[in-house]
Amino acid sequence: MPCKNYWTGRLVAFVVLTALGANCASAQTPATGDSRRLVPPQPPSICKTLPAQLQSGPRVFSSRLEHNPPDTTRIQSAMNACTQAPGRPSVAVLLSPSGLNNAFLSGPLVIPSGVVLLLARNVTLFASNNPSSYQISSKSPCGTVETTDDGCAPFIAVAGDNAGIMGAPDTESAEPTPSPRPLGTIDGRGDVNLYGQSISWWDVSTAAYSAHLKQNNPRMIEAHNVNNFTLASIRLINAPLSHVYFEGGDGFTAWGVRIKTPANTHNTDGIDSDSATNITITHCDIQDGDDGVAIKTNSGTTSNITVANSNFYGTHGISIGSQTQYGVSNVLVSNNTISGMDSSGILSSDNNGIRIKTDSSSGGPVTQVLYTGICMTNVKHAIVFTPFYSKGNNSTIPDLTNIVVNSVKSVNSPPGASSLLEGYSAMDPLGLIVENVQLDAPLANGQYATIGLFNTNLNPAGFDVITYPYSGAGSVPACSQFPVYPPLE
Repeated sequence: MPCKNYWTGRLVAFVVLTALGANCASAQTPATGDSRRLVPPQPPSICKTLPAQLQSGPRVFSSRLEHNPPDTTRIQSAMNACTQAPGRPSVAVLLSPSGLNNAFLSGPLVIPSGVVLLLARNVTLFASNNPSSYQISSKSPCGTVETTDDGCAPFIAVAGDNAGIMGAPDTESAEPTPSPRPLGTIDGRGDVNLYGQSISWWDVSTAAYSAHLKQNNPRMIEAHNVNNFTLASIRLINAPLSHVYFEGGDGFTAWGVRIKTPANTHNTDGIDSDSATNITITHCDIQDGDDGVAIKTNSGTTSNITVANSNFYGTHGISIGSQTQYGVSNVLVSNNTISGMDSSGILSSDNNGIRIKTDSSSGGPVTQVLYTGICMTNVKHAIVFTPFYSKGNNSTIPDLTNIVVNSVKSVNSPPGASSLLEGYSAMDPLGLIVENVQLDAPLANGQYATIGLFNTNLNPAGFDVITYPYSGAGSVPACSQFPVYPPLE
């Protein structure tokens, strides 16, 4: 009989689980994450260099420049001229300062195959704030609140394999290449009033949120069905909507990326991975107003994901879901810090640490997930695993199994803090191992869950919640220091 059948809520006595728990645990397959062996990304050789013709100033330009962003055509033309055929090494288009000029102002761009958009230190690429620049023909008006959100093209679309966006090495710095500090900046200007209007992209999102409707805002970076896309040593700030969205490809690396958008913005996800495989997000600092990372499945399976050595500030958590209907597997979340407060002291509006969120309209199997080495502070809901994130129609049943939470600690939790551990039903219970977990708010409500416990003060309770002693190893992490969000300079 397989282990899942031992974990069927009321049908199994505690004494049986105690006897069989170790055998069930040993039958699990540990998560290993991304199957690629990665090294810090290196910028490729430069194909073309474009000197800046503008100064960044207050992040707002003349009406003439805002109406028709002057750098769109020359950046796009340079990238098109540098397109590489499959099998050839990637090349870069460098955005470079020129004297006092250090800014580029552009409408939507498309990165072709084999091209890396390379930004020099102190160069900022500003996104157009003219909604007409992003308008998709015959769709909802970009920059408006509607019942649909299909009106805006992204600021940067990735259209070919082996493409990227990187910061250029600083030749005057003694730092190694690539620098551990991000270099150039892409500014989505979500806080700046739209061209000819008295509202910003974020105001549009706030209005949509209040009305329970949808905002037509552009994503900052979007890649569909491309392979081996790389983000490295780059700042992404003030996105109108999500910062990075990667769907349907094999191979995506985010290394040394700094995302900074306030915690009180709406739907400004840090990095979304959707229906893709072999993804690594590492050495990143992520602050935004929604999920820091979201792993989901809108169009196919998702597998081999690593989120490691990164810091999160004011986000909604490191999340799997809400769409999991095609299946999520082999996810490794390792050695991260999570703060429920952003760098300006704003608390997350949906303050979670690690979470799996799905429902019976978009649920499916989530398995082989390992969370390890996680330190949290100011987080209200340290662990949230729920198949009832939204009201479902029972068309796709969530099944959360082989989930391991090991070496996790929370401190400074706000009043009323707790965790949530839920399976979908007695026939589809949450299968969870908790070891070396110390929470300063140990209450964990739940239902339909079978949980092995080792060296933890977590106190799961609820209908059909069964716990048993698990034979583990290791210790609780110290979590004595939490990094502040690094300065943008």
